[in-house]
Amino acid sequence: MSEFRLGQKPIIESVLKGHDVLAVMPTGGGKSLCFQLPAMVKEGLVLVVSPLIALMNDQVHSLKKMGIPAGHLHSGMSVAERKATFAQLRANKNFILYLSPERVQKEGFSAWLEKQNVTLYAVDEAHCVSQWGHDFRSEYSMLKTLRDVHPKVPMIGLTATATPLVKKDIIEQLGLKKPDQHVYGFYRPNLYYQVEFCADDLEKEDYVLQALKQTPKGRVIIYCGTRKKAESITEFLKGHGESVAFYHAGMSSIERTDMEIQYQEGKVRILAATNAFGMGVDHPDVRLVVHTQMPGNIESYYQEVGRAGRDGNPSTCLMAYSKKDKGLQAFFITNSRANKKIKTLRWSALDAMVNYAEGSECRHGDVLIYFKDENRIKKCGHCDSCDPKSDLKIKQPPKETRRPSFEKKKRAKKGAHVTASLSDKQKWQMDVLRDWRKEYSNENDIPAFMVFSDKTLMDLIVRGPETEEQLSEVYGFGDKKIEEFGDVVLEMLNM
Repeated sequence: MSEFRLGQKPIIESVLKGHDVLAVMPTGGGKSLCFQLPAMVKEGLVLVVSPLIALMNDQVHSLKKMGIPAGHLHSGMSVAERKATFAQLRANKNFILYLSPERVQKEGFSAWLEKQNVTLYAVDEAHCVSQWGHDFRSEYSMLKTLRDVHPKVPMIGLTATATPLVKKDIIEQLGLKKPDQHVYGFYRPNLYYQVEFCADDLEKEDYVLQALKQTPKGRVIIYCGTRKKAESITEFLKGHGESVAFYHAGMSSIERTDMEIQYQEGKVRILAATNAFGMGVDHPDVRLVVHTQMPGNIESYYQEVGRAGRDGNPSTCLMAYSKKDKGLQAFFITNSRANKKIKTLRWSALDAMVNYAEGSECRHGDVLIYFKDENRIKKCGHCDSCDPKSDLKIKQPPKETRRPSFEKKKRAKKGAHVTASLSDKQKWQMDVLRDWRKEYSNENDIPAFMVFSDKTLMDLIVRGPETEEQLSEVYGFGDKKIEEFGDVVLEMLNM
């Protein structure tokens, strides 16, 4: 490739000027070049903190193939291998050294670092330093030590997902000094985002089968909320003749590594996995990502769907969502050891995820607003909101004879309220509410789903509340929503 990807050039320019930098770019957006290229310009050591041994190994291998001096230090190396890395470092004027965050905390590391000619610190997956983020790791909390040893050495923090709150926390936790902030590339035009409400797990399984039927080629990732679900969906798909395996944190490191190799080599086409499979994954031909259970926040969702279509070719991202998915995530929050403030933020993040699942003006456009991307779009033209007739959309599965008749009746009853036919007046009211929601979200620079989901709008129209007391019965209308929007909504409904 002879051209920079979106955002790479301005980020590299900031680094070369010696500024601290916070760079937010999508998975597969080319974050590594933003510190690798500057490493070749200025003589000295570039120290890179990375949480994944597999990712370190891959990047060092690639750099060495290109003739760029690089090495790593991690727990999986022998004494002889570590000595060889130090020897290579001493023998080269320019060197890129990858370390785990735990290595920075080792006794004697600071004394060694003080003697080195360090030109740049790079912290990959920088969102791990923030307790407000979706993947906090306590070992990242000690990385400020790097600035204590060499306070004048510039630092770049890189991540694929960070809300404004997480960005602010990264800056504080890493001690970045007035950093140049670059937020680019959340828009993935080759991905088709789709969310389908399912009454139960049987319907979700039907959607998974239909998705696989429509995606006969390329790799597939099926994300599950629990280890048990990853294993059960694997057995279910094997029963339908699919080449599938599971991956989760309950497996041994040897088992996980073996499964990664099988998936990499194409021996397994479909991987049913928890969020343990993700960070650093870079397969170009993932044509389908399915969420069988809703993630706990939009950051996790975006990072996971971002593993699709790395080669730029069309890919589908389907979330099969059901009412009990929120209950699962609520269980995780309630039983976590986080403090009250962090739990409160996680509840808010879960509410945003639910609203996104239940309706959006434009799936891609709302994601760009949510992450405050520097480039915005109003309509992407390739999500289930913008183009419900796309060939990339997973079709509604045909009825399965294996499903009991009472289950069919139960599902029909649940869907009746949402699909109720609207009168001309109700359609007009829906247009009024949608226009107001769009205007309000634009003025306040928030996604439309964070005002009201489509499900809430539909319930408003069907119920037609006339008082605040009646508003409290509308789906998604708690005390806070009533206080903030009650008067204006009632006024629009009674125009």
